[in-house]
Amino acid sequence: MKTIAHKPALDVPGPSPVKVFGRATNAFRFAKDSIGYTRQLFQNYGPIVSLSYGGGTNIYSPLLNCPGTVFAYGPELVRQVATQHEIYYKHPLSGKLYRKGTDSERTEPLKHFVVGLFGVNSDQHRQHRQLLMPAFHKQQVESYCNDIVAITQSVLDHWQIGEPSNIAEVMRLLTLRVATKTLFGEDIGEGGGCTGRLLQDALALLSSPLIALLPLDLPGLPYHRFLNLITRLDEEMRGMIAHKRAAGGGDKDVLSMLIQACDETGAVLNEDELLGHAGVIFAAGHETSSNALTWTLFLLSQHPQVAADLLDELQGVLQGEAPKVEQLPRLPLLEKVIKESMRVLPPVPWNGRVTAQPTQLGGYALPQGTEVLVSIYQTHHMPELYPRPELFNPRRWETIEPTIFEYNPFSAGPRMCIGVGFAMMEMKIVLAMLLQRYRLQFIPQKIDRYGVIVMAPKDGMSMLVHKQDRQFAQGVGGVRGNVREMVDLAG
Repeated sequence: MKTIAHKPALDVPGPSPVKVFGRATNAFRFAKDSIGYTRQLFQNYGPIVSLSYGGGTNIYSPLLNCPGTVFAYGPELVRQVATQHEIYYKHPLSGKLYRKGTDSERTEPLKHFVVGLFGVNSDQHRQHRQLLMPAFHKQQVESYCNDIVAITQSVLDHWQIGEPSNIAEVMRLLTLRVATKTLFGEDIGEGGGCTGRLLQDALALLSSPLIALLPLDLPGLPYHRFLNLITRLDEEMRGMIAHKRAAGGGDKDVLSMLIQACDETGAVLNEDELLGHAGVIFAAGHETSSNALTWTLFLLSQHPQVAADLLDELQGVLQGEAPKVEQLPRLPLLEKVIKESMRVLPPVPWNGRVTAQPTQLGGYALPQGTEVLVSIYQTHHMPELYPRPELFNPRRWETIEPTIFEYNPFSAGPRMCIGVGFAMMEMKIVLAMLLQRYRLQFIPQKIDRYGVIVMAPKDGMSMLVHKQDRQFAQGVGGVRGNVREMVDLAG
């Protein structure tokens, strides 16, 4: 009798499931170190690879019956995924938890928690993006400059000379305050504040593996605490929206502008949509910027000549003062340093999509519902695009002009980050003020990358705070950990 071979659900090459724990082992390895694990997969199988041969994995999509997970890198594959708007859909940042929004009254906030632009597609996405655009218009973004300067000044004033500081945590607090001020119109200050802190705590819990493993609403479990947080957040946010509506408009924070947004058809955002957009804007504007700043300060601490040249530029233009918006274009090296930092150590290493219909990618058939995660990190480290890609060399930007598909820390295509102008302005202001006032000296320690949605130093990053004395060679070296696989470092 002839045996009939069953065609796998996903025919993209990749590692076979291990015998004991099956596909869960592959998923665990990805969650533990997404960059290191997939780099090995790409080396073994090429620029498009499945998490598990034959499919059957589901790490991102909230849809039922996910055929499997595919990783890809390279400008052509980035182009296909980023520009085919009707084929590659986005889904909420809450991932598989999103489908639990109908489980009970307690889970109802999951219907809109961090949904925003990630949770709408096709014509609805175009409509929502149009409604959001006025809040991110160049003139509106520049109006936030004074708030960013004031908050940065407040944070820097609290630093103690000669004392160690967890730079990752300081940058997180700083960008938290900026995000809260520009989004809600209120600076939470050093002591924290309700809405911003609730959002931050909920987002931190969202990435906990225990929530995915034990999504049970029982006291003592992380999922129970997570539901408590988003319930309180819902109450706070709805109260804030009601207050802003009652005030009759006029405020220029992002939430106020979204409440007032109306397109040519008269369409407006309903309350659940406002909650979803606010959460996503907060998450994207807070976590990504804080990690980009942290990695940039780390790279400068290990490259004394770059740090010296950058300080020369800053002091030559700004004379020790905070930058004004019109001065930022006169700081070309500052922009190159930030761009090169986000190339070498991208704060967002992945761009996730789910196929809305059967399609082809890299010569392989992808069934409807396939998860596709494009590696921003791996694309940024292609030697054919960037010679000596692990070298932190901001001057390379004087001679290269990569396409949006070769360099895309803010994604590309119709879903390119709507807040890119704000993010770049914020990072330039913070770095310009900090570097003119202080020198941060790296303390020998282990720096491991951590995270999937964003890439952060796993255990923070300690540096000694000095007045700016130009002793940039101090603190070079002493770096341990897997960050050394990503960037060439001395010592």
